[in-house]
Amino acid sequence: MLFAIIIGGLIGYAFGKFPGFIIGAVLGAFLVQRLKSRLLGKLQSIQLGFVDSVFAVMGALCKADGVVSQDEIQMAESLFVRFRLSEEQKASAKAAFNRGKEPGFDLEAELSHFLRISGGQPALLQMFLQVQVSAVAADGVVHPAEHEMLVRIARGLGLPESQVDQLEAMLRGSHAGQAGGARPSSAQQIDDAYKALGVSPSASDADIKKAYRKLMSENHPDKLAGRGLPESMREMAEERTREISHAYDVIKDARK
Repeated sequence: MLFAIIIGGLIGYAFGKFPGFIIGAVLGAFLVQRLKSRLLGKLQSIQLGFVDSVFAVMGALCKADGVVSQDEIQMAESLFVRFRLSEEQKASAKAAFNRGKEPGFDLEAELSHFLRISGGQPALLQMFLQVQVSAVAADGVVHPAEHEMLVRIARGLGLPESQVDQLEAMLRGSHAGQAGGARPSSAQQIDDAYKALGVSPSASDADIKKAYRKLMSENHPDKLAGRGLPESMREMAEERTREISHAYDVIKDARK
């Protein structure tokens, strides 16, 4: 703000001395404030759209096997609490979830809508997909019908199918790590760790570290918040960074 005022003032001074300086400074402050308002409005639009679309798609995902169980409804309601939604936001999220359950729900249209309002930012799209994976696999298991639906969601967002495999691997690794720490207990856990980082088991230590750092940077909660991720979903972003770190620890231990 101060920089813009000074620059505006100097430009005004060049044309109209001191009166020009005053006018230029005021115009500089006005333009910066207007730009900030527009950016803030855009950010709020993305955040509102994120919550609405994420629960609408979740409703469709829970209906993937033909029926929405009471457990799945309770899972959605638990996310209302986990995301610290206000009463108004909870009502909106519940309405969106019910909309997604309807037989005529157009999944592709909803995904295209979110793609537009998010500006197609990869980090936001990946977080959107992560919420869906976490929702249907709270017990660490993704069923075949749910996996197929997740692949469909990924494609609708313009993400590769490998993103689904990567997130599912992170989830399995996270559940395994909760019980036994970072040290791998099976070949499956090690394989999942490589998938979670998106690298081949034959990759060099340097390439694995590079992939790890890239994922940690892309998924930093502050960076995601600046791109439009609702503050209420910060915990989910922090959870993903822990999953990435866990996968990296598993690989390092396996290579010792």
